[in-house]
Amino acid sequence: MREHGTSRTHLRWAALAAAGALALTACGGDAEKEPRPPQGGTASPGVQLPRLDGEKLQVAAVWTGPEQENFTKVLKEFEKRTGATVTFVPAQDPIVTFLGTKIAGGAPPDVALLPQVGALVSAVQNKWAQPVGPEAQAQLDKNYSAGWKSLGAVGGTQYGVYYKAANKSLIWYNAKAFEAAGVKPPKTWKELITAADTLSASGTPAVSVAGADGWTLTDWFENIYLSQSGPEQYDRLAKHEIKWTDDSVKQALTTLGELFGRRDFLAGGTSGALATEFPKSVTQTFTGGDRPAAAMVFEGDFVAVNIAQTQAKIGEDALVFPFPAVGAKAPVVSGGDVAVALKPSKGAQALLTFLASPDAAQIQAREGGFLSPNKSVDPAVYPNDIQRGIAKSLIAAGDDFRFDMSDQAPAAFGGTPGAGEWKALQDFLANPSDVAGTQAKLEADAAKAYGN
Repeated sequence: MREHGTSRTHLRWAALAAAGALALTACGGDAEKEPRPPQGGTASPGVQLPRLDGEKLQVAAVWTGPEQENFTKVLKEFEKRTGATVTFVPAQDPIVTFLGTKIAGGAPPDVALLPQVGALVSAVQNKWAQPVGPEAQAQLDKNYSAGWKSLGAVGGTQYGVYYKAANKSLIWYNAKAFEAAGVKPPKTWKELITAADTLSASGTPAVSVAGADGWTLTDWFENIYLSQSGPEQYDRLAKHEIKWTDDSVKQALTTLGELFGRRDFLAGGTSGALATEFPKSVTQTFTGGDRPAAAMVFEGDFVAVNIAQTQAKIGEDALVFPFPAVGAKAPVVSGGDVAVALKPSKGAQALLTFLASPDAAQIQAREGGFLSPNKSVDPAVYPNDIQRGIAKSLIAAGDDFRFDMSDQAPAAFGGTPGAGEWKALQDFLANPSDVAGTQAKLEADAAKAYGN
């Protein structure tokens, strides 16, 4: 079994759940009352960067659309400060395979942003990754909690900078659709199913599920599993210390089937859900006035980027509540993207230093749909109260979270389109009654990927 070295950072989880619920509850309809900070954000002495005139860098990430556009603004600021020229290289999932091809061809990017802990471990094991330099380490020590630093380390050596975080325990909802159906945000799974029934009976399907993107289905499962079985069991399954044929997995899949098994709950029914990619799952929830394609969409704080592509206003038309408690406590699952240098160059280390500073994060935070684990980022730069509250709760919680389970797994199991956990859960969405078959497939793929 491969050790991902993350469970030691996962101390407690109730504090973040409570903080997140409080922050989101406080973010009613006053999302735009605080003024948007001027370009440049709050006063900052600025991180010191070397001059890199004439140096050309490439940065690879799987980001597309607005997320890529907003990150490009960060790279432009780096160019302005250093004189370097930086090119964004769109990567494909699984990113480890993409990078392996680039490295085999003798043309690796200088820096890559990896969306899985498992991908970071693979990069280190393949001897692709460079340890962070002293300047980047100084920024990490100044701006990051021990938990987020540890997630970027392998074998006690710091390799990565967690530039972007995600709270993956949020459900966004269309305020008009909820009002029309007389539904209130649920606090428990039972209340969620009741609300879904009421919404669907009113003529608006309850949930927009991005079934074409398997990673969203892993997030559904993880939130249910964490709340239902608890953090210790979650850690054991994440490391494959227990099998996917365990009764705890059966219980979580059966619970998820209560939602996925009701075709009338899903926008477009089962076939529609399986054909819906993540961006569409969001936009179709916030178009159509009080008769959208669905009343709710589940995913992280980054949903705000896609809401911004509609006419809906966050804090008024688009509201959010924490993932309901399935067991005794509501779940809090986090994710993130870690920046890693793949070349031993001055430019790559300078970019890691910049990304570990509040200067870089504040540029993208201002655009919305972005959450930074950097505790030195001024919360005022976030564009509305909802995103500001999510950011504050993340920082206030310190190390009290659980990291995305599929992102801890080997990429062959937890991070590959059309394979492993992604494919098994897509098949489960197509046939939610086949719990045993889904478990058997998950275990076979996990055993192969973990090597045990």
